[in-house]
Amino acid sequence: MMVPSSRLLLWVGLVVLPFAVLWAAVPESTPLALAALVMLAILVSMDAALAYGSLRNVGVELPEVVRLSKDRPGAIELRIRNDSKKARRLRLGLALPRDLPSPDEDLAALLPDDVELSRLLWPCTPLQRGNYCLDKVHLEGASPLGFWAVRSAVPVRSEVRVYPNLLTERNNLAALFLNRGAFGVHAQRQIGKGRDFEKLREYIPGDSYDEIHWKATAKRGHPVTKVFQIERTQEVYVIIDASRLSARTVADHANSHIPTLERYITAALVLGLAAERQGDLFGLVTFSDKVQNFVRAKNGRKHYSACRDAIYRLQPQIVTPDFEEMATFIRLRLRRRALLVFLTALDDPLLAESFVRSADLLCRQHLLLVNMVQPPGAHPLFSDASVASLDGLYRHLGGHLLWHDLRELGKVLQRRGVQFSLLENERLSAQLISQYLSVKQRQLL
Repeated sequence: MMVPSSRLLLWVGLVVLPFAVLWAAVPESTPLALAALVMLAILVSMDAALAYGSLRNVGVELPEVVRLSKDRPGAIELRIRNDSKKARRLRLGLALPRDLPSPDEDLAALLPDDVELSRLLWPCTPLQRGNYCLDKVHLEGASPLGFWAVRSAVPVRSEVRVYPNLLTERNNLAALFLNRGAFGVHAQRQIGKGRDFEKLREYIPGDSYDEIHWKATAKRGHPVTKVFQIERTQEVYVIIDASRLSARTVADHANSHIPTLERYITAALVLGLAAERQGDLFGLVTFSDKVQNFVRAKNGRKHYSACRDAIYRLQPQIVTPDFEEMATFIRLRLRRRALLVFLTALDDPLLAESFVRSADLLCRQHLLLVNMVQPPGAHPLFSDASVASLDGLYRHLGGHLLWHDLRELGKVLQRRGVQFSLLENERLSAQLISQYLSVKQRQLL
């Protein structure tokens, strides 16, 4: 496709209009005016003929997968292939989705001489998590004389993955991620001696009789004691509720309102990093009215990337959560005792009753930690001294009733060996990791 350039419009204004006026005003100047107009038309036509197909030797490639983080400036790399290896100037346009805004509507690229591949970075700042596809790059080049702008669209195939932004959370929890041997998350005193067999040793007076290895004692002819070590590798699963309950909004660090699911996903990935540092196996389960994703607990960088890829596109579903379906799925899939960390909301009495029935299927085999973001105003009645009106009193009374119901739910779950906690929105990740480290320290698994 070719369109007139600003240079062509300028020459039309400088040549066609004056000679047309001269032709009309002075009939004797007709040959001169006609020659000028014909000469310009020939030059424009020749320029168009030379420019036709000039972009056939130019190609653009994008990476198959581009990984960015929400609200953090990033860039998409464009690799421009110039088969002719001749210096030329190009103008590029990239149709970015609305959630991937860029400060530049288009970019100019100068391809150097004798260079086949050039590299260009297109800046952008993602606003939402998710998956975005780029399928076309627009090119514009100038004709040899500059009268025409040659345009073409180059098909590409690139997938832009926008992950949650963990930078703020990791900065708040920087001490937990220090990789300095005995510091940071490794400095946790374990209570007890553990039950994982490590080795055999000679009997020492004072050893308990239940620690004696009787077969080895009979074989060697003298007492031999079993030595145990702290359980190091355990399975930790974060179970995320992606139903309508997770669509409720909470305030983030920028004082804008985001779905609660955003906080769940961020906290789950941060907890995965902490479990990786502790040497545990980390897994994920997401559900709404059915189980959506299940990632079996493993460790390693590739596994963490797999967990991140499993939930970075997760969005709230406007359905009621099915706790029974989720509990049945976990009971059938997880045979080994594991730590199950639930991120959900149980302020609805009917849903809370359903969750209690589901917890009965799991608590005999697994250790359950149920966490909920504390609802606004859910506090004891006289905990806030700023009540100054009757409306404020009734509002705080409603918050007190909600807090009381959640407290009673916690007692019901506690009798089943399930820990229920109301966590602060701003400190959700920190409190979640604190729970996990407490479980590790007390060897509750």
